[in-house]
Amino acid sequence: MAPDDAPQVDELTPPSRTLMGPGPSDVHPRVLRAMSTPLVGHLDPSFIEIMDEVQELLRYTFRTDNRWTIPVSGTGSASMEAAIGNVVEPGDTMLVPTNGYFGGRMASMARRAGGEVVTVDAPWGEPLDPAAVSDALAEYDPDVFGFVHAETSTGVLQPNVPELTAAAHDHDALVIADTVTSLGGVEFRVDEWDVDVAYSGPQKCLSCPPGASPLTLSDEAMEKVLSREEDPRSWYLDLSLLEGYWGDERSYHHTAPITNVYAMREALRLVAEEGIEERWARHRRLAGALKAGVEGMGLEMNAPEEYWLPSLNAVRVPEGVDDGEVCAELLDRYDLEIAGGLGDLAGEIFRIGCMGHSARPENVLLVVTALGDVLESMGADVDPDAGVAAARRTLRS
Repeated sequence: MAPDDAPQVDELTPPSRTLMGPGPSDVHPRVLRAMSTPLVGHLDPSFIEIMDEVQELLRYTFRTDNRWTIPVSGTGSASMEAAIGNVVEPGDTMLVPTNGYFGGRMASMARRAGGEVVTVDAPWGEPLDPAAVSDALAEYDPDVFGFVHAETSTGVLQPNVPELTAAAHDHDALVIADTVTSLGGVEFRVDEWDVDVAYSGPQKCLSCPPGASPLTLSDEAMEKVLSREEDPRSWYLDLSLLEGYWGDERSYHHTAPITNVYAMREALRLVAEEGIEERWARHRRLAGALKAGVEGMGLEMNAPEEYWLPSLNAVRVPEGVDDGEVCAELLDRYDLEIAGGLGDLAGEIFRIGCMGHSARPENVLLVVTALGDVLESMGADVDPDAGVAAARRTLRS
């Protein structure tokens, strides 16, 4: 290519959106500032201190004392694969749920790790029934049981977590929990609920750009990882090798995403400053106003109250409306992002996040106002004014 053929690319000017979809959420200005600070080396003594601080903050956020609590270098799917690909050995049996898209991803990763996958069945849009889990555990006697705490594809929050973990441990199965859409926004207690492994993503309730993703393992889970007869299939995500970098030695394994670790440190500082229980309460309060608003205008939630997921609100698409057209109009008219359905619920629900820095009163009112306006313009049977009034009343109360 000749020198004068060089691509002509303008300065980066992405649109300014309000992110109220299933992720990412709006990033706090303090996190953006942290990302603009100078790089140091990934083995620099100052970065080692930062690593220690991030691990301690992650323990606080996960509600755990697990020594093995780290940010995996990669997006949430990397921490998911690190969890499953290390804990599931060739020949192991893993019990996974069928009640959402990300249970299916668990199954796919377990198969790639050489495991045999068996399922505990529940319809999309419903949580797992502890009795059904107990029956499946008795039938299959798995080595590993996985469940999704906050299912992003359906807006369902899994209740009764301690019942699930107790049943799994009665069968000597390790428990892996997907907390991608709950960590830092919805109550989750790793130690108290006896969860062996939990992974998450940074871009949801933590409001941190993707690139370094939370993972925690109990001593029992890490013992299984370190005693494997066969190496995990991924060198990059091999926790027995990562132990050398994130453990006491701090020896070279790979170049950490330094700027993303800075971002995670600041995002987790915000969690600690607010207080984890206060943060859970804020998400529930503001999502409650959002829920009141969409129901007030005449729309229906996908999940009943007893397993409604505050961080991801699944709202039924009204009859005669195309969810994709609505999402496109919200972007065009309001610079507002929400999303349509995924998998079995494609075309049937809107997925509206209320997460992290995006979970603010002004954003709740924007979503209710904008959604009501667009739906009314498309002929849907909604009452936008009643929706806004309901959201405002709930915010005031």
